[in-house]
Amino acid sequence: MTDDDLLRYSRHLLLDDIGIEGQARLAAAHALVIGAGGLGSPVALFLGSAGVGRLTIVDGDRVDLTNLQRQIAHDLSTLGEPKAMSAALRVAGINPRIEVTALNERVAGQRLDELVAGADVVVDCSDNFATRQAVNAACVRHGRPLVAGAAIVFDGQVSVYDTRQPTSPCYACAFPPDPAFEDVACSTMGVFAPLVGIIGSMQAAEALKLLVGIGRSLAGRLQMLDARAMEWTEMRVERDPACPVCASRPAAGFSGPAC
Repeated sequence: MTDDDLLRYSRHLLLDDIGIEGQARLAAAHALVIGAGGLGSPVALFLGSAGVGRLTIVDGDRVDLTNLQRQIAHDLSTLGEPKAMSAALRVAGINPRIEVTALNERVAGQRLDELVAGADVVVDCSDNFATRQAVNAACVRHGRPLVAGAAIVFDGQVSVYDTRQPTSPCYACAFPPDPAFEDVACSTMGVFAPLVGIIGSMQAAEALKLLVGIGRSLAGRLQMLDARAMEWTEMRVERDPACPVCASRPAAGFSGPAC
């Protein structure tokens, strides 16, 4: 760790739970962020500023004016540019010492499997049910912890799905796949601007805890926020023995610290 690193990350180094060893774990880690919009913006900025050594940001959309109400990784100078690249530029401006890869694409199938397999943690900041199910299935196949969040209108939710733990549910245990599911979009329903910052910041915190190996994660717990009343509700989520995604697959080996 260089003198610049010691200064940059000094507030982390002061924390007994992180220190030099924990910061070194972050520097050696690779986080995959699916989506660079309202949730992905704070996730990418906090993971990058915290010193996660490799950050891959995936998004197939471009920045438009309606995004700037809440998607804080973008600004007027990147209107019309791919969101992944806009977010990567902002992260690099904060912390040029990490490696940021921007992928202007909508990943699925084998490509998604390749990206998930190469990451230490996956943060799902997508905005549709089909993508969330696909990301979850890939995480189950490759034994990668998933931090998933969602936000619409004044309602948000966040949880961790870590099937490295034998009793931990996957996303499909909580939200079973349903081909008839109809997504609701910000473009038609609206979304309270700070809500995505709150949920995205919690996703970043959970991802950092998983990478360092500290604290208790949200695995098995779904936290839901009503931002009108600023009230949190927590619901326990059990692993479904009949889950079509994770029931037939034994939990992957887990060599890291318990979360």
